[in-house]
Amino acid sequence: MGSVRRRCRRSRGILCFNAGVSSRVRSIRQDFVSHTAHFFTRLAREPGVLVTVDGTQGSVPREAGAWMAVFADTVAGTVGGGHLEFDAIAQARQLLPAAVLGAAAAQVRRYALGPSLGQCCGGVVHLRFEAVSAADLPALRQRLFQHTRPVALFGGGHVGKALVRLLGALPFDVHWIDSRDEIFPAEVPANVRCEHSDPVQAAVASLAAGSQVMIMSFSHAEDLDVVAACLKRQRERGDLSTIGLIGSKSKWAAFRHRLEARGFQADDLAQVTCPIGVPGITGKEPEVIAVAVAAQLLLTTPEG
Repeated sequence: MGSVRRRCRRSRGILCFNAGVSSRVRSIRQDFVSHTAHFFTRLAREPGVLVTVDGTQGSVPREAGAWMAVFADTVAGTVGGGHLEFDAIAQARQLLPAAVLGAAAAQVRRYALGPSLGQCCGGVVHLRFEAVSAADLPALRQRLFQHTRPVALFGGGHVGKALVRLLGALPFDVHWIDSRDEIFPAEVPANVRCEHSDPVQAAVASLAAGSQVMIMSFSHAEDLDVVAACLKRQRERGDLSTIGLIGSKSKWAAFRHRLEARGFQADDLAQVTCPIGVPGITGKEPEVIAVAVAAQLLLTTPEG
């Protein structure tokens, strides 16, 4: 039987501002894709000023590379909040008239996070201010998305849909695959690419290198075939970051026997994580499972 594979991308940009509670959590949980989609949509219509954390010393609220885009009436992204961000927005808006004329040179300003800013972090932040316009969009797309990491999600059921909703607000590039073409929603987040693949395991060969693979199809038979295809790829290329399988310990025990019958060894099987999700998050609701799996993906994502 020949394989049928069809790809589609449906996207929706949503403006949303984050409110994290530490630099690490803010960095991970920033609604990255929504901010970026809003930034690019506005930039296509009017120039703005991109403010980027150019460098840091000591204790600071955001890491180097964090950014916000400033327009006359809106801001997307964050460089750390507080008086630092308030002053940075004011400075950026002073540059907007020159940005509109295309005459604003990039500049870097130093901010000491002490009493003068009403912040007690104690560190130093260097912010880079640069005028940007629609002509800069191709370079900005490459620059801002270079740190997103690939996730391959097999399965469009209740947990899969709940997980996609979470990953849509995080810095991942999601490749969502199912053998049922009608399963995908009419709209998905901008960082999600849908693929109908029948048989579903045929999609494994084209996954991005470094993908974190999560397997949760509607069928144990499909799950088994996808796991086997991933292990075969690992033997040939060894370029998948993780292989996770939804299910119980008893499901994995049954899968182990079947995979061994297909010729896979203990070293191969050790690359599969089952069950998936961080420990301590209990509950069988799809949304709860999705939170546990998303947390696991974040914890196993290396720093860029």
